[in-house]
Amino acid sequence: MRLSICYLYASGMNVYGDRGNVLTLVQRCRWRGIDVEVTERGIGERTPLDAFDLFVAGGGQDRDQVAVSRDLQGETGNWLRKAVENDAVLLAICGTYQLLGRYFQPANGERLPGIAMFDAWTEAGPRRFIGDVIVRVPIDDREVDLVGFENHSGRTFLGPEGRPMGRTIVGAGNNGEDGYEGARYRNAFGCYLHGPLLPKNPDFADYLIRLGLRHRHGEGVSLAPLDDHVEDSARAAMIERIRRRGRVKSGAI
Repeated sequence: MRLSICYLYASGMNVYGDRGNVLTLVQRCRWRGIDVEVTERGIGERTPLDAFDLFVAGGGQDRDQVAVSRDLQGETGNWLRKAVENDAVLLAICGTYQLLGRYFQPANGERLPGIAMFDAWTEAGPRRFIGDVIVRVPIDDREVDLVGFENHSGRTFLGPEGRPMGRTIVGAGNNGEDGYEGARYRNAFGCYLHGPLLPKNPDFADYLIRLGLRHRHGEGVSLAPLDDHVEDSARAAMIERIRRRGRVKSGAI
């Protein structure tokens, strides 16, 4: 089997180790003998995106968001929306996640338009949300608790057509108010989970790989199991530590 990954805006949108998400996808494919190729795509490139199965993008500073917002208003944004409509997979973290909604309004400066892939919008708030988080996310026919790290002052709200990626168990999530984290549309996922996310959560990494392989090879794709006892033990220890330190929402556990 073969998987083609596009790493969007790798040079600028790569804070808090977000590149580790790409490295994790690649390694978990290679362990299974899956032929995986990664292409980094920067601002101003004009190659169509229909050859890719899975897109990954990270967070960045305000100046990088301005440049990415402008780039997404052109052909890249149109091609990215088309790829997702054709069931390609997308994982967008923090700053890029914000630009896949309707808009991001910084505290100072002009409003940055998004591409409205998600029915969501983001506005800078007076408080910065920083800390470890646990988010309960549906994967196939079960729910999995993901661990991550949030560091954002943007407050994201979902519109009437918006669908959250998951619910916060510990942490602020999208806005510290409604209990939601991230957004999902088809096979596109946006969230605030740095860390990076995927090394800490191998089940979710494999979920994205399966969706990407199905985009290329069809619905019959399955993944050979890996020995994840080290990763699972580390994740369980992190969840226990975060639960002890964090404030678990009433009725969540």
